[in-house]
Amino acid sequence: MSTTPLGRRETRNGVERIVFTRTFAAPIADVWAACTEPRRMERWIGTWTGNPASGDVVFRMTAEGEDVPEEVYLVETCEPPRRLEVRSRDSAPFSADGSGPRIAWQHTLELGEADGLTTLVFTQAVPDGPVGAAMAAGVGPGWDYYLDRLGAAIGGADPGTILWEPYLERSESYRSLYS
Repeated sequence: MSTTPLGRRETRNGVERIVFTRTFAAPIADVWAACTEPRRMERWIGTWTGNPASGDVVFRMTAEGEDVPEEVYLVETCEPPRRLEVRSRDSAPFSADGSGPRIAWQHTLELGEADGLTTLVFTQAVPDGPVGAAMAAGVGPGWDYYLDRLGAAIGGADPGTILWEPYLERSESYRSLYS
């Protein structure tokens, strides 16, 4: 497996982000459903409950085991089947021991379809500087892993066959995007 990161750093609307692009041989409606319907999402990343029309949902990652806490996300933009923007309601400390700066997770999903292919562009806001470098070292490989699991789910394969450990080899490459 390559240690080269599949994401890239970009500034979008004045915000530093890691941007991931994937292309699927599937209709846009199918990719949108895989990314937004709780039952479909559970195969590759997690599930959510609540009413997005109210402005927020409770998300729980299930691909990482039982001990992962739920997180409330605010739905900032939802334009099916093309655009979804969410932000964690509460900022969480970004460090293993809880002493690091508090970070709100910000994610954007954009979909486009042409010639029978759907292109997904997923972004995560990552601040500049040392905090961003440490954050990129974790979330970069994580999103490569989850988006590969999404590809497996859309393609009808078992996302459980994709192992996490090889993705850790990309950590330093992602860290270098912010160093």
